[in-house]
Amino acid sequence: MKYFSVVMYLLRERQQFLEEIRDGVKLKSKIFGLLISSTIFFGIYGAILGASSTWWMQCLVSAIKLPALYLLTLIICFPTLYFFNVMFGSKRTFEQYLTLLMTSMAMISVLLFGFAPVSLFFLISSTNYNFYLLLNVAIMAITGFLGVNFIYQGMHFLSEQDAEGKDIRLNILRFWLGLYAFVGSQLGWTLRPFFGAPGQAFQLFRGRDSNFYMSLWDSIRSLAGF
Repeated sequence: MKYFSVVMYLLRERQQFLEEIRDGVKLKSKIFGLLISSTIFFGIYGAILGASSTWWMQCLVSAIKLPALYLLTLIICFPTLYFFNVMFGSKRTFEQYLTLLMTSMAMISVLLFGFAPVSLFFLISSTNYNFYLLLNVAIMAITGFLGVNFIYQGMHFLSEQDAEGKDIRLNILRFWLGLYAFVGSQLGWTLRPFFGAPGQAFQLFRGRDSNFYMSLWDSIRSLAGF
């Protein structure tokens, strides 16, 4: 339960949590607690996505893939943010940046966990695969946007004491946030399926034909009857 207490502290005292990151207070325990709790929350939501398949294995695999998606996106994009910020005057440490990004990831996981009953309700009550897919893509987009916004606010807060190069670092951050979203969507496409497509056998991974955006457009057209 101590891992979840870190998340509850974050939700209730976000400003104080950021101040502790700035001051380097118990960063290792924060990182570990956020990692464990966010993995569990992502796993639960992933299991619900996989339950759209008639294969129980898809439920299990999606519960593993969804936490992996967010963690791998963070690992891929983190060095770019850290080294560019250090290059342009940031005095924050590696652990401070990592804690801030883990904080954002935990926020996204909590929000997805909050949407889990909604997703489960439509999974049970709707038989339209494209509607269910687009609903969950929208949920993940909303929660991702809120998480990214938290990164921006947190980085702005941490930059207040490092006046040198602050404007450049904020511009870098804006670019990086777009990169983070692009990498996340492409990685999600590479790791698919998360949903179980009706009438298809269980697949651990699918071929890399098309791309995420074309597939999303095809689902919208199918739902609209085009």
